[in-house]
This record gives sequence, structure tokens and C-alpha cells, in this order.
Amino acid sequence: MLETHEAMIVNHPLARQYGDELLILDRGEGCRLVDRAGVRYLDMGSGIAVNALGCGREDLADIAREQMLKLTHASNLFATEPQLELAWKMLGSGIPGPPGAAGYAVHFGNSGAEANETAMKYARLYARRRKGEGCGGILAFTHSFHGRTMGALSITAKESYREPFEPLIPGCDFLPFNDPEALEAAANEGIAGIFVEPVQGEGGLSVVSSDFAGMLNTVCRRHDILLVSDEVQSGLGRCGRLFASELTGLEPDMITMAKPLAGGLPLSAVLIHGGINALLEVGHHATTFGGGPVTTAVASRVWDILSDPDFLAEVRRKGELAAELASGYLEGIGVPGELRGAGLLRGVRLLDEGYDGMWCSRVIAECLRRGMIILKTGADVLRLAPPLVISDGEIEEGLSLLFDVIRENL
Repeated sequence: MLETHEAMIVNHPLARQYGDELLILDRGEGCRLVDRAGVRYLDMGSGIAVNALGCGREDLADIAREQMLKLTHASNLFATEPQLELAWKMLGSGIPGPPGAAGYAVHFGNSGAEANETAMKYARLYARRRKGEGCGGILAFTHSFHGRTMGALSITAKESYREPFEPLIPGCDFLPFNDPEALEAAANEGIAGIFVEPVQGEGGLSVVSSDFAGMLNTVCRRHDILLVSDEVQSGLGRCGRLFASELTGLEPDMITMAKPLAGGLPLSAVLIHGGINALLEVGHHATTFGGGPVTTAVASRVWDILSDPDFLAEVRRKGELAAELASGYLEGIGVPGELRGAGLLRGVRLLDEGYDGMWCSRVIAECLRRGMIILKTGADVLRLAPPLVISDGEIEEGLSLLFDVIRENL
């Protein structure tokens, strides 16, 4: 247990939005993190769902080193072998797009927010070329999170994130999540794109229902609206499928992904079908660092692991184990609760009044004190997003500790 402030920094030189007091982490070993004082923590957060393969992997470090000795950066006026190799792998992986979609392409960027801003630009370009001016509307949903930059923030629903930076990008509106009737009523020819998270990563881990997925597919085809599946947090194996779209039958025109793609290095991607790609011209969009040779070389190895059917089957099995254990613990605490999410992106929410965000923060702080890192999502959901390589024993250890803390704080 951390009993002193030896590993904490209070008067740090970083911008204040991350907090006044920060724990200083030093290294990672698999599913364990170690702070500056040598205290070990079970990592049930993965750097907010980034470190899907855990920490301290020599294979990824060796790939990065070898590539840096060859070529660290080349602008996107040129191509590199790692970039091309990764792109071919991604495009050959059975993308769950709309019927008849072909000729896929990939745009590499640096972050999830950048990927979603790219998709916004492509959607508006597509609508302008296909349907004319005045067709640039973007729809997103309540409790959505698509990023913090100005465009991505414009389709992020949380008011406290938005208000300090308004006015945001015009033409962006929100509909109730998982409400097929509201969606059907609002969709029209003036909409360029609809953004949806198959599992709402920062909005409480609600999952798209099959009825809602079906309506999204239907209205987007009917009105020639581009459907964008934001899989920045939920994709790449996190929910037990390579593409989270597969969970409920979404047929997106674009898929955005980022967090685990390069094993902890900054890399994002937008998959687009040929109908969008055919409209792009030289100079329409660009990025300096996206798809660099080092990040894509590492990501190629990560992709091989995360896309392996046996690996994905193991994630599903571990996710079911986590859900089974959590359900049993929930039944034993005597307070109504619910489980959310899919695969190894799981949420625990207590339903009685009083178990709010402040209560969650106290539970998270006590778990940290006892040697485990967990996260919160939405207003009052405790989020478990461990490395996908976590063992059964570590899952049991983490859930046992979490519910011990919950019981003591009821």
C-alpha cells in the first residue's frame, strides 16, 4: 500500500487539467505498473484502454528500435514499407461495411480525436459532392464521447466538456442513444454523417442495441448518410471482436480506431470505403506524423496479435469470466446493481441513490491505495478495461479487491 507521498507530485509543471496531485509511474511489467517508490499496482485501466498487450514487451521494443535505426520519420509525401504493410493488413481483415462497399482505403493519424475529425471532414465532403450544399449536418448521441479537439468536441455530448469552449462547430446535433424512433424521425437528406460508438466508452458503457443498429443501417442507406463507427476505445479486440461494429450488426461507411493500435505509441486510423475515397483529391487532408514508420512497424505486430481468431476467442472467454464473477459479487452485496459493456470493457453501476460520481471516486482512490488502478466512465459507472493479456487469476484478484472496497463503502 502507498502510505507516503514519495511517489506523488503536487506542484508539478504540467497543465492543471489532469489534477493538482499526480502519481508518478516508473515502469510496467505485463498487467502490473510500478510507481517511483517501487509500489506495484494491478492495472485494470490499461492507460484508458490503450495497453491492450500490457507493458514491457520486448518484441515491440525491438521492432521500434530496429525501425528507428533505419528511418524514424518520412512525410506523407512519401510511403514507407511499414506503413504499406499495416494498411494492407487492415484492409484485408473483413471490414463490416455496408453491402456492396469495396475498394477500402485507410487514413493514418495520431489520436482518436484526430480520426473522428478526419471522418467529419470526409462526411461533409461526400455530402457536398453527392447531395450539394446545405447537406453538412452531423448527428451524434446522448452520452457520446468522440474527442476533445474542437470538431470532435462538437459531437461529444457532455456539457461540462463543451461549455468552456463554445461556440463549437455548427451543424452538429444530438439524439437519444438507442432510440430507433427518434433516429428515424430526425434523419434526412441534409445530414452528412452519423457518429456512433458501438459501446459508449466514456458515456457509461451502454451498448448499441440490435434494433438501433438496424435503424442506423436503414436510415443511412435511405438518405445517403455516412455512418461512422467510433471504435477508438471499443475496437481492436477490446470487446472480443476485431471490430466492435460486429457486436450488433452495424454496417459503417467509416471506422475510426486508435487507442491500442500501436501498442502505446500514438497512431490512429480511419477506414473508408471506395465511394468516399474516390472523391478525395490531393491536398484535401493531411497529417505530419500520422502513419510514421516507427508507429506503423509496431502496429503491424500488434495487429497480427489482436486480429488472431484464437486471441479474440480468449478475450471473449475472459470477458465472460469477468462478467460471471462480477455478477456473483453484485448479488452478494445487497444493493441493486447492473453490469455494462462487452468483452474486457466492463462497467459496474450501483442503482440505489447515493452511489454517484463522488462515491465512485472514493472507491477508485481506495483501490489505488490498495494497489489497483481502475477507472470511472459516465457519471457513476466503475470501469474495468485491463490489458487483454490479463490472466484468469488477475481478473479474480482485481474483482475481489474491487468488491471488497465496494462492500466497505456501502
